[in-house]
Amino acid sequence: MPRAAMSAARPATTPCVAVVVAAWFVAVAIVSAHQESRKPERGEEIVSAACTTCHDLRPIDTQALDDAGWTKEVKSMIDQGAEVKADDVPVVVEYLTRSHGPLPDGPGRDILLDICTRCHDLQRVRRERNSAEGWLEILDAMLNEGAPLPEKDLPALLRYLAKNFGPAPQ
Repeated sequence: MPRAAMSAARPATTPCVAVVVAAWFVAVAIVSAHQESRKPERGEEIVSAACTTCHDLRPIDTQALDDAGWTKEVKSMIDQGAEVKADDVPVVVEYLTRSHGPLPDGPGRDILLDICTRCHDLQRVRRERNSAEGWLEILDAMLNEGAPLPEKDLPALLRYLAKNFGPAPQ
């Protein structure tokens, strides 16, 4: 078949492909700009600078303390050598209480702190408001992504999430 006939027989997909590729690049640029635009707040900056010189953030992610608990913990860390200025202690405690503050007691709490915080901060859990069915869908999705949740712990975690982070009252 002559070259001109081949070109005429081929569908005009090049403009469609170009539009799809351009849309993809725009979407990636928007997502990247949003992620880069989030500036850490002062408390988070202090925690990152002072705490991670000795340990990673895992001990913070798994404690879920109240104001008094974080105050005691921060003072203990300062006594052990953490470099936090006295004026910064209230900023750090406020940040930790808000971002890593207390959770309701009950079966499933420790599972949430151990398993879910390996990938998610507590704010993400607190923001989600789902029925038991909604939480089960999320947990199934997380298990499919490789969450290390033992099968025996699934019912307790599901009950805990549904009870404490169910749909907001209307």
